[in-house]
Amino acid sequence: MTKEEEIEIVHGRGTHVVILGAGASYASTLKTPEKNGKRLPLMKNIVDIVGLNDVVNNLPKEYQILKEDFEKLYCKISKLSEFEEEKIVIEKAVYSYFNELDLPDEPTIYDYLILSLRHRKDIIATFNWDPFLYKAYVRNSEFIDSPGILFLHGCVSIGFDKSTGWSGPAGWYSKKTQQLFEPTKLLYPVESKDYNSDDFIKGQWGALSEKLKIAERVTIFGYSAPVSDVEAIDLLQKAWGNVEQRTMEEFELIDVRKEDEVRKSWDIFIHSHHYHYATNYFDSSLALHPRRTVESYHHWALPMSPNEAFQDGNQIPDNFTSLEQLWDWHRPLVEAEKKFYNE
Repeated sequence: MTKEEEIEIVHGRGTHVVILGAGASYASTLKTPEKNGKRLPLMKNIVDIVGLNDVVNNLPKEYQILKEDFEKLYCKISKLSEFEEEKIVIEKAVYSYFNELDLPDEPTIYDYLILSLRHRKDIIATFNWDPFLYKAYVRNSEFIDSPGILFLHGCVSIGFDKSTGWSGPAGWYSKKTQQLFEPTKLLYPVESKDYNSDDFIKGQWGALSEKLKIAERVTIFGYSAPVSDVEAIDLLQKAWGNVEQRTMEEFELIDVRKEDEVRKSWDIFIHSHHYHYATNYFDSSLALHPRRTVESYHHWALPMSPNEAFQDGNQIPDNFTSLEQLWDWHRPLVEAEKKFYNE
């Protein structure tokens, strides 16, 4: 299949679900650093980067040694009322730091990602608190209708109106109801992440579950499926269902860890050999077949169809220096879609 043929062939069916972990945001900042030079915290260094050492160093020794396991540290102090003040200080500091993060002016991996999927059928769900996905979604909406986005652990950019169940920019007021979109909760005790206890989070997981049930392609980008996230993995597995009944779906893993290790983490989701592994976003189906990720898989999986070769396809360059250049590259793909949908 030529690049021209891949651009023009639009099936209009098949859902692609992308699930993001901290590794995705980290990879994005490595390629294009945060606009103001801020570092993106990970669970192992968040105490240092956010500036929580004074708080942690005043805790008992058995808590101080958990400095590099932030989720466990937060979980332990959350159980005791005597640390309520420290808990509040930590929550405010974490929210404030992440809220100040910003995208650089040049395209990031998140911009590529938003443009690689289609709004009629695809969805991106993230475990990350940072505003990068949301801000990429907003700024690329000038060019296209973006795919759906979900925030499985909350996000500093998203607020929620409990009275209506609607979400919107945190701190803004709904134009329809004049109700405040209150900031979403970020931190949960790691040993008891009861997602059903929060209406916003419950809704996000519900929407992801519905998409996973019908997904033909799933990409896990930078999410290590940690043992501590028992409830999250359980929810994902219930939505995905029995792997023996997902014989034609494709699971994709983007992770810097060794393939065997990554495959083992997600083995219960993968049927036989139906997976693709990449250590770099630009070696994934999202970059090799942008906006045609499901169509390209159909050509590989269905009889009498051209073979999907991961080294070929309509691979996107990784060196655009402006959003306008990125949009211009995607324009033929978008025009072909409009023609298909008679828009």
